[in-house]
Amino acid sequence: MERRVTFYEETSFKTTEIGEIPADWEAVKLGELANIQIGRTPARKEKESWENGSFPWVSISDMKPFGTITETKEKISNYALEKYFKNVSRAGTLLMSFKLTIGRTSILAIDAVHNEAIVSIYPIGSIDKMYLLYYLPTIDFSKYFDKAVKGNTLNKDKMLVIPIAIPPVEEQKAIAYVLSAVQEAREKTEKVIEAAKELKKSLMKHLFTYGPVSLEEAECINLKETEIGLIPESWEVAKLGEVASVTSGGPAPQGEEYFTGGSFPFVRVQHIDNTNSRIERYDLITEQAVLDYGLRLFPKGTIVLPKSGASIFLEKRAMLPVDSFIVSHLCAINSNNNNLLQVYLYYVLQQTRLAANKADNYPTLNLSEIRQAILPLPPLPVQQRIAEILQTVDEKIQAEEKKKQALDNLFNSMLHMLMSGKLRVKFRTGEEEESG
Repeated sequence: MERRVTFYEETSFKTTEIGEIPADWEAVKLGELANIQIGRTPARKEKESWENGSFPWVSISDMKPFGTITETKEKISNYALEKYFKNVSRAGTLLMSFKLTIGRTSILAIDAVHNEAIVSIYPIGSIDKMYLLYYLPTIDFSKYFDKAVKGNTLNKDKMLVIPIAIPPVEEQKAIAYVLSAVQEAREKTEKVIEAAKELKKSLMKHLFTYGPVSLEEAECINLKETEIGLIPESWEVAKLGEVASVTSGGPAPQGEEYFTGGSFPFVRVQHIDNTNSRIERYDLITEQAVLDYGLRLFPKGTIVLPKSGASIFLEKRAMLPVDSFIVSHLCAINSNNNNLLQVYLYYVLQQTRLAANKADNYPTLNLSEIRQAILPLPPLPVQQRIAEILQTVDEKIQAEEKKKQALDNLFNSMLHMLMSGKLRVKFRTGEEEESG
């Protein structure tokens, strides 16, 4: 049965070493609330500790914030387990990182051990483990850093005296319940996004091989072998430079005066988002910057991709969201052929691999190489249908990404408000359920 909660604003606070907290909360040292166990790293030189390892060994990279650990990248042998670890952290144990990345928390879903940058936390008394999962990352740990050690780090003694704001135990559970519900919704949305992206990959492979036909119809499509693999017999192939203009941007303006009061969009490589291949931000430059640097304006919808640096291998492709100037490290591509739709070109370039040269370990693409890229060129109605199908998937991904961002914002806001006591929460009683 789904539990229900009631929210209300707190009006009565008291001052503690943590700061202001609700009058009925307590500030209690972590050492009074939980026992702590620090992990270890078996000697890397001991091959017998790591070869054929089968027992999970947790590092910080295995910890997803507020998440569960079901798998670890590395495993240790029974030899290392017996030699280095007196105790095993059982499934359900709360873990927290306390070196380098400070305050990341996760719950073990498996029996495991962990390294010395992580502690197992075992609550004692009336403290809810899930409440600690969400509360601990909100602490400003910088007050407790060991200044004598290079890098951000805590030690066990300092951890034990860190004060924790403790609500009544039922409120602890209600806080954890609310935050876990938002987190669960966020994780479900992430899975939808991942599934939609995988669907897009499969669709692109199918569409650029058989066209916009069903799996059953694909068996009847006559294919031909080309430089880029199999495509329908009715399609053609063309070099990118034969059907589109391929140019590049200009130098980035240097000097604050070229940006102060600027109103003209200027797009750099880093403005192309790594995860969604969209441009959602850009610099603004002045008219004087445009004149002094002789910059060229590219129209909205121009396809841009990096032509130098490590970003080449991220295969970023994006369309300018507005008329923009672009940096010289970006290539600008626009269809100049009546038989090639710009939106189709955008999608076909997403699955076109460009081989980069490496000069002094710095990868580059020159414009002549980019112009040599071979593209499948179906009839215009087919291009249109392929673009429509992929746009529909992209719209679904974008909608889910916006939903995830809204849930991220809600989670962060609720985390702050609930852990500060400014917003209180409790489970609804039977009387409250009946009345409303």
